[in-house]
Amino acid sequence: MTERTSGRMTRSSGVLLHPTSLPGPDGCGDLGAAARRFVDWLAAAGQSWWQVLPLGPTSYGDSPYQTLSAFAGNPLLISLEDLITDGWLTEADLRDRPRFPDERVDFSAVIPWRLGRLQRAWAVFLERADAAAWDDFQGWSALQAGWLDDFALFMALKQEHGGKPWHQWPGELVRREPAALADAAAALARQMDHFRFCQWLFHRQWALLREHARRQGVSFLGDIPIFVAHDSSDVWARQDLFQLDEGGLPRVVAGVPPDYFSKTGQLWGNPLYDWRAAADEGYAWWRARLQAVLRLVDVVRLDHFRGFAAYWEVPAGAETAESGRWVPGPGADFFQSLQQDLGEDLPLVAEDLGVITPEVDALRRRFRLPGMRVLQFAWSGPDNLFLPHEYEQNTVAYTGTHDNDPVLGWWRHLTDQATREMVAEYAGCAVDEPNWTLIRLGAGSVARLFVATMQDVLGLGREGRMNLPGDGVGNWNWRMAPDAFDHPGGARLQRLTWLYRRAPGQEAARRQDPEPPPEEANP
Repeated sequence: MTERTSGRMTRSSGVLLHPTSLPGPDGCGDLGAAARRFVDWLAAAGQSWWQVLPLGPTSYGDSPYQTLSAFAGNPLLISLEDLITDGWLTEADLRDRPRFPDERVDFSAVIPWRLGRLQRAWAVFLERADAAAWDDFQGWSALQAGWLDDFALFMALKQEHGGKPWHQWPGELVRREPAALADAAAALARQMDHFRFCQWLFHRQWALLREHARRQGVSFLGDIPIFVAHDSSDVWARQDLFQLDEGGLPRVVAGVPPDYFSKTGQLWGNPLYDWRAAADEGYAWWRARLQAVLRLVDVVRLDHFRGFAAYWEVPAGAETAESGRWVPGPGADFFQSLQQDLGEDLPLVAEDLGVITPEVDALRRRFRLPGMRVLQFAWSGPDNLFLPHEYEQNTVAYTGTHDNDPVLGWWRHLTDQATREMVAEYAGCAVDEPNWTLIRLGAGSVARLFVATMQDVLGLGREGRMNLPGDGVGNWNWRMAPDAFDHPGGARLQRLTWLYRRAPGQEAARRQDPEPPPEEANP
């Protein structure tokens, strides 16, 4: 794990890349050979962190921020080729794979192919697994039963009912009447074991990848959305923790109010928590959620951090977010409960972008959580808090996030010449490669952690965008080209990482004179 001081990150840097964006033969990136190669690439480039998006099983829209479970892993990330090594698939099982595009994830083709191969692996496991494999699978399943049993039953019932959301199932299942649940679990036992099997595979492969990363000195920065999808095992299993009506539908939903970017606000539609009910049980569900994610990653970014101070509540059925109101969140009480499990120095990063009130900032500071600064947002004037001279050390700085254009796409589509002129004036030079200008500014800042997107390292434009907020079509599908690991951006990133003392060991050796890496043209 990357060296930390008093539970806090030391001066370091990393790259943001979701695993689905890796290259590979089966339509989307996974936890196999390309993931291990990316870890090696990160280490060679002097990077200490791999930041990922949420890792849960996606559903309609393919968004990692709207998943079927807050605890489960995405089965699309299971490496089919590694299952050959395990003995659960053969090369013949993968011989008839479709011709997938290299530059995009075609989820409509990837999902049936990958899930079909996992069904085949399950059939082989049932036929050939020895006692040791069964003991490992069943032992892991027993340890994870607190979330896994509900998830497996939820997925089996969803499959049994043609994919319908849980609130459209028979009433006794919506209400989770014990007799109905017992009957369903008995009837669907084999299907439930298949879903447990896929989770076992995911967590085995992730554990191997994480161990490989640790050997290379690379840690993982994960991501937790504050809200969960209504059609999820979490809401179905714990309806008492959400503001739902008798039919299981939300009474109120999440969103954000009108602002400069949207005259009607944003209507997200997620069910809102009953924070009083959560507090009454000591935030047990949330604490279990954090612990589950921290078994996969080293530090977690809390998405929409301001919602813990106050959240925008919109009546269910509203067409826009304009009719909402601010409601106090759980505040300090919530984070104090997390400290019982995770210690005083919480391994969290606060996503504090957007309009942040003094109350939100005070909550973040009270628990010493790093905030975020995004360089694409920095150019309104010299007093902009996203400019590097305004940073505090306890900060994670970014060129952009998964919701932004890559820097080249942003730069090429700027309509305000004054922004280009200010970037050049601030950098003190002509801006010929705006992605490297922002990477240099971020790497040289005082922020303890600097993260560049892989798209910016590769010098991609709008074609590399991962997500366009508010557009439900065509997102989350960008992939690296198969030859991207050989791109010269890796060597340039290494040089800047060394130059600004972010490489592993440089923080501890601050007073020494390390051997520099080879000179690169135009670093």
